[in-house]
Amino acid sequence: MNKDSKIYVAGHRGLVGSAIVRALQGRGFNNLVLKTHQELDFLDQSAVKKFFEQEKPEYVFLAAAKVGGIMANKTFPADFIYNNLSIGTNVIHNAYVHGVKKLLFLGSSCIYPKLCPQPIKEEYLLTSELEPTNKAYALAKIAGIVMCQSYNEQYGTNFISLMPTNLYGPNDNFDLENSHVLPALIRKFHEAKIAEKPSITLWGTGSARREFLHVNDLADASVFLMNNYNDSSIINIGTGEDITIKELAEKVRAVVGYEGEIVWDTTKPDGTPRKLLDVSKLHALGWKHTMALDHGIAATYTWYKENHE
Repeated sequence: MNKDSKIYVAGHRGLVGSAIVRALQGRGFNNLVLKTHQELDFLDQSAVKKFFEQEKPEYVFLAAAKVGGIMANKTFPADFIYNNLSIGTNVIHNAYVHGVKKLLFLGSSCIYPKLCPQPIKEEYLLTSELEPTNKAYALAKIAGIVMCQSYNEQYGTNFISLMPTNLYGPNDNFDLENSHVLPALIRKFHEAKIAEKPSITLWGTGSARREFLHVNDLADASVFLMNNYNDSSIINIGTGEDITIKELAEKVRAVVGYEGEIVWDTTKPDGTPRKLLDVSKLHALGWKHTMALDHGIAATYTWYKENHE
């Protein structure tokens, strides 16, 4: 990408999209095309076609998606598969039709099988059963990956697919009904502290292990790979380090300053037992994360207080 390249960031108001915009602008890329959902509905095929005809972006970061935690995925599987399939097919196809030089598709580490070996290598995709609680979302993301690979094979496009681990940071979703674990913990501990509650209840046993990447690091990796990676093979984006949910809860509690008890509701699901990405392929290309988890949680809590109180 050149500094004057016309770059479209799909989903620029979300957690990932907004971080990519910050990363691009911080590097002097200012010819950005940004559309709100009201201005462009990704589910409307004709609207997406018209957008690409009129704007003709050279590069596309496809960060738009319907996302959520275990509860949201279990409750609204039809919404997750329909929305994410529609976003992927409409944007990827029109990127090809209208001559986009390069497209970056953002998948998710939840595409991998529930019980595949750890750490998870890229080649483990589709080797066994998916996690049932987010199968609809995962299949939609897998379809997006295969679509990018298929267009590369048939039409010679340059569409790459990144598989980020669990993300967090500014502009995250802190809604307790459909957020991911880290922002949900921040909000729960904060509200319990303000209300002086003697205890809070968290889902599962706390034994599941997860990897967490600050969204600013993902954005940095995305710009790096847009400039330096040109292969159809998927590539993992993460830290290569994981902790238990119980350990994460203790870290968040310490940052927030909540002194009450944590009660674990073991009748609720833990989800996949462990999810740690093998990031050796990414490291070999010359990129590594820079944000330590403790610092990232503290920065995210500060952002939450400034924007949600």
